[in-house]
Amino acid sequence: MRALTVRPGPNASMKVRELPHPSPGPGELLVRGLALGVCGTDREIADGQYGTAPAGRDWMVAGHESLGRVEQAPPGSGFSPGDLVVGVVRRPDPEPCGACARGHFDMCRNGRYRERGIKELDGYGAEYWTVESDYAVTLDRRLERVGTLLEPTSVVAKAWRQVDLVGARSWFEPRRALVTGAGPIGLLAALTGVQRGLETHVLDRVDRGPKPALVRELGATYHSGDVADVLDTVRPDVVIEATGAARVVFAAMSGTTPYGVLCLTGVSSAGRHITVDAGMVNRDLVLENDVVVGSVNANLDHYREAADVLARADGTWLDGLVTRRVPLERFREAFAAREDDVKVVIALDGE
Repeated sequence: MRALTVRPGPNASMKVRELPHPSPGPGELLVRGLALGVCGTDREIADGQYGTAPAGRDWMVAGHESLGRVEQAPPGSGFSPGDLVVGVVRRPDPEPCGACARGHFDMCRNGRYRERGIKELDGYGAEYWTVESDYAVTLDRRLERVGTLLEPTSVVAKAWRQVDLVGARSWFEPRRALVTGAGPIGLLAALTGVQRGLETHVLDRVDRGPKPALVRELGATYHSGDVADVLDTVRPDVVIEATGAARVVFAAMSGTTPYGVLCLTGVSSAGRHITVDAGMVNRDLVLENDVVVGSVNANLDHYREAADVLARADGTWLDGLVTRRVPLERFREAFAAREDDVKVVIALDGE
C-alpha cells in the first residue's frame, strides 16, 4: 500500500512510500484511508520545525486529520465494516499522569503523551491504517466528503467546553461571541457559536475570497477592520482566538464585557515583540473578573461532541470549507499554501 511519510528534523523530507499492508492487533480496527486533512502543524513538520519519529527509525507516516472506512472490526467493539471513522490523535503516556489516567490526555501534565503523525506514532496518511477501537469515533455517513474536519472541530469543541467551565464560576449567559481568525478553526468555532444561539462575529485580515461568504452563510457577521475597533463595536462576552497574533491576543484581553472569557487556540511565534500596557491589561482582568485560558488538543468526549456539531451543520456549507482536494501522488501541492485556501485535503483513495 502507499503511504505519505515524513522524516522530521533539520533535514526534513516527505515522500510516498510503499509499505506492507497493516494487520490489526487485538481490539483494533482495520481502516481503509479515504482522506487526510493538512493543517499548520503538518506544514511545520514538513519544514523540519517539529515532529518526532517512532523509536528505531527516522521517518513516520504523516498526518493526523484522518478519515477512513472500517474494513474489519473486532466483535463487541461497536464498529462494523462500512462505518465512517476518524482516529483520535493523542494517546496517554505509558505511565499515565493523573489527567491521562482519567481520560483527559489532552491535559497531560508530564508531556510524555504520544500523537499519531506528530510525536512518536505513525499517522493516518496511508491507504490502510489501524486504530484501537477505543480511539476511533464514528461519523454520520453524510459527512464522507468533509469528515477530515472532525479533528479540528474537536479542538473547537474543547475550546467551547473550556469557556463553559470558566463561565460556570458564576451566573453566565453570554450573548455575543467574537472569533478572531477565519481559518478552519475559526470558521468551525463560528459554526459552533451560531449553533449555540450566540450573536457571532468573525474577524480576519482578508476582505475577499471564500471566508467572508462562508461567515455570512452561517448567519454570522464578518469583519476585516482593526481589532480594537471591532472589539469596541461588538463588545463580546466570549472571544475564541484562532490567529496566535500577539497584537490580537492582547487587544482581546481588554476587549470583552465584564466577566468575559478569552480562549486562546492559536499558537504564537516566539521572538516577535510588541509594546503593551501591561498595567491596563492586568487592571481590566482583575476588576472585571475576566479570564484568559489556553486550549489545545482534544479527548474522546470532545471528538464525540464535534461529531454532533458536524452532523447538525449544513452539508453544503461544510463542503465549502474544503477548498482544494489533491491526490496522494501530488501531495506537495497540499503543502504549498494558496491565498484562498481554507482547508486542503489529500485524497488517499484516488477520488
